[in-house]
Amino acid sequence: FLIDCGMEQGKDVYENQPIPVAPGEIDWVLATHAHIDHTGMLPLLVRNGFRGKIYATNPTVELCGIMLRDSAHIQEFEAEWRNRKARRSGEPEYEPIYTVVDADAATKLLAPVDYGQKITLCDGIEVRFNDVGHLLGSASIEVWITEGDVSKKVVFSGDVGNVNQPIIKDPQLVKEADYLVIESTYGDRTHGEDIPDYVGE
Repeated sequence: FLIDCGMEQGKDVYENQPIPVAPGEIDWVLATHAHIDHTGMLPLLVRNGFRGKIYATNPTVELCGIMLRDSAHIQEFEAEWRNRKARRSGEPEYEPIYTVVDADAATKLLAPVDYGQKITLCDGIEVRFNDVGHLLGSASIEVWITEGDVSKKVVFSGDVGNVNQPIIKDPQLVKEADYLVIESTYGDRTHGEDIPDYVGE
């Protein structure tokens, strides 16, 4: 299974790396939240053969329905713009990374889950999504894997929110894990107790 399937955004500092297996060999995707850097390549994954379920919280499923279509529309618009220029200069045609049709196909595979609901993906693998306070629907995902008499717990998370934010709940704590895999985009910053005056700024 795969945790998140995101698209690089902004400057091309890092190339999107190819997934090291055929998409059709992946059974499930677990999505931590709807931001495009965590879900933006799902339509391409589906176009290339993925047919399993994409598990995500209810709000993430709803937001992905909007955000993936929007991302696809941007891809198509950019391809159209590039191709107008290419036709004038004799350059080869540019293909969008994926289309709105691909985004629609991906959203049909989304399987909504509730926070705190323990789900059995298959014999020996259970998962639970916990509110991580970053975005509506964002989650850390606890994964229990059992093989024979050995059981391990791995916790995956994308971005983690701050406390005392309006609208979004504080992150739920996960008490234990054998392994933790977490996003570190803002790991080089100290988040002190002084909350900025966002409205004033």
